[in-house]
Amino acid sequence: MFAGSRSGLTLGAPFVAIVFLAACDVDTPLKEIGEAQHFASDLSAQFAKARDASNLAVLAGSDDKAKTYAAESREHAAAAQKDVEGLKTLLQRRGFDEEQKLLDEFRQHFEEYRTVDGSILDLAVENTNLKAQGLLFGASQEAVDALAKSLAELQPSDDSRKGWQVKALAASALASAREIQALQAPHIAEADDAAMAGIESRMSAAETSARRDLATLKARVRSTSAAHLTAASTTLDRLMDVNRQIVSLSRRNSNVRSVALSLNQKRTIVAVCEEKLQALRAALSKRGFVGTR
Repeated sequence: MFAGSRSGLTLGAPFVAIVFLAACDVDTPLKEIGEAQHFASDLSAQFAKARDASNLAVLAGSDDKAKTYAAESREHAAAAQKDVEGLKTLLQRRGFDEEQKLLDEFRQHFEEYRTVDGSILDLAVENTNLKAQGLLFGASQEAVDALAKSLAELQPSDDSRKGWQVKALAASALASAREIQALQAPHIAEADDAAMAGIESRMSAAETSARRDLATLKARVRSTSAAHLTAASTTLDRLMDVNRQIVSLSRRNSNVRSVALSLNQKRTIVAVCEEKLQALRAALSKRGFVGTR
């Protein structure tokens, strides 16, 4: 029996307990659906941040920036992985089969994404193409300028008969050096190994021509020009050493390869991941709507 109260009825303790437990039974599923929606939302955000930071690492103009963005990308990817695990636990507890299937599909593609993106980030922080460009516009240009200066100081042994020959040979040697320098830029930008090999063959031919011209000049310049000719030969050696460094860095092709991976393989995987995440969030949104009716 119910005891009397101001309203005429007083609910007994057993009844109140039943109502409280019933309220808890309703509240728990709603709370867990809300948590699942939060995980899914954060997962989408972390994935987007990881993707964007990776793109910035690829486009970074320095080693420090590339490393910073790469670290940020990996950090967000790790946070996204934690969201996947947390969401998986909630979905299993609630027995949400459709959402579990969507999450599992995302997880499979996300693992593929992390593998590809890991390669992209490793390449991006190497910055071999940018380093090669730095040598092209720095040490390579300095060597060619120094060679031009040394060749300009050469004096013919017989002004009346050999002056034009010295000028012609010096101009030919300098032209060969400039050809080598001019070929460095397309080599750095080239992605095809066979094409790079062709460029390297032209570099080698230009070097042979320049050394032949310098050797011929020895018999046609005054003894007072010997020091300038030696300096020219030493400078050509320096240019070729820089060229070997440029070719080695260019062959690694880290920037070109990272861009190619980002624009092709990675972009395809990202599109699939985002599609699965959108479907997952939509499914969870319906769960929340039904539960609040």
